[in-house]
Amino acid sequence: MRRPYSFLTVLSDGDKEQIYQTALRILEEIGIQVLHDKTVALLQEAGCVMEGEGERIVKIPASLVRQAITSAPKNIPVFDREGTHVMDLGGYRSYFGTGSDLMYTVDSEHFERRRCMLDDVRRAARVCDALPNLDFIMSFAHPLDISPSQSYLHSFLAMAESSTKPIVCTAEDRDDLREMWEIARILRGSEDALIKQPYFIYYGEPSSPLKYPPYSLEKLLFCAEKRVPCIYSPAPIAGSTAPMTIAGHVAQGLAESLGGLVIHQLKAPGAPFLMGMGPAVLDMMTSQSSYNAPEYYLAYLGMIEMSHYVDLPCWGYAGTSDSQIPDEQATLESGMLTFIATMAGANLNHDVGYLNFGLTGSLEMIVITDEIIDQIRRLKRGIPVDEETLAFDVIREVGHEGHHLLHPHTLKHLRATQWRPILISRKGYDQWEQEGRMTLLDRARHRLQHLLDHHQPTAIAAPILQELWQRVKDFPG
Repeated sequence: MRRPYSFLTVLSDGDKEQIYQTALRILEEIGIQVLHDKTVALLQEAGCVMEGEGERIVKIPASLVRQAITSAPKNIPVFDREGTHVMDLGGYRSYFGTGSDLMYTVDSEHFERRRCMLDDVRRAARVCDALPNLDFIMSFAHPLDISPSQSYLHSFLAMAESSTKPIVCTAEDRDDLREMWEIARILRGSEDALIKQPYFIYYGEPSSPLKYPPYSLEKLLFCAEKRVPCIYSPAPIAGSTAPMTIAGHVAQGLAESLGGLVIHQLKAPGAPFLMGMGPAVLDMMTSQSSYNAPEYYLAYLGMIEMSHYVDLPCWGYAGTSDSQIPDEQATLESGMLTFIATMAGANLNHDVGYLNFGLTGSLEMIVITDEIIDQIRRLKRGIPVDEETLAFDVIREVGHEGHHLLHPHTLKHLRATQWRPILISRKGYDQWEQEGRMTLLDRARHRLQHLLDHHQPTAIAAPILQELWQRVKDFPG
């Protein structure tokens, strides 16, 4: 079987081994601050040593890390709301979705920034449901019109109501995460069916440097218990909460993610886990944490390569820009990060449509990035080489005076070979001018409005949806 085409690498095998060994040393010699009694006990029972009752620093032996890597699944199948198998997280397969918890959105009607509401969660999910290259959904908002303690739960059901695609969620605490699990269980039909056909994935983070807060661990342990696919991805900031040097940045992020894996696998060996790292870079001139600095790209590539090195599914980033609005910078940066994620083989890539350092979302940028993903996926398929594609007999038949335009071989391979854009313009100047001189953003806004006007997702049965919304409304908060 032909391996998916992948050529983006920044580390040699020797580099990867050095980073891996450094991560093991960080866990074994420096340790993790574990601020949760049950987790400390779990680690101690497995042979870890805690130093300092107050500081609660736990040293994790390399043998436990290797054991956890061995027990964790190398591929995670994911299913949509209707039970269709839609993703296999592992290897070099890449999937894409939006991000979560944005404070602001660029309003598509007035093209001005405003605070997010619950309807923005629904709107983003419905747009993603219609777009062929968005494989999963996240909330894309932290709704102002819902109380903070209930916003994650309301957003979860709003997503499920507005799209059949798999959900990646965040949560306030173990309690609302459990309620999300209950909603998914009801939609799937049973707990056993939800385990066999996972519909949602939980995204959690430790705190850098080298700290696991209690709320973070409660949710990690719940996911292990219920076999909910779980991401545990730190966001160390180079020059602030991690070393400025890229190798040290990656080594620390790897250690923080692998420490979470150890806890997760001790609780439930074989439970699905995705490793990752948000390799934030502090711009020392603006004090902003950039998603698109070259150093971010390098650290991100390094972490993707390390996930392949230990053969674990990888959480990633794509379609994100530091620009304040959808513009040329946003398209450039979104394309660059998406190219890196796809060609390096990051598996589950989120934050499509993010702007302004992860504070603002844009539906137009989701639409534009959908086309970027499609184009890069065509590139990743590479060049099939066999007797049919080499076309020696066709070349001989056409000879020196003929042409290939109407040859059956051309017609046979046209659709499979040539990628066709929807938004990108290949028209001549005169035709473009006659049709209104529309920019890429103009065309994206037209397509977005068409999707919002015409696309309706497959509905949840009314009695079930009513029951689920009643559960959400009754949830204390």
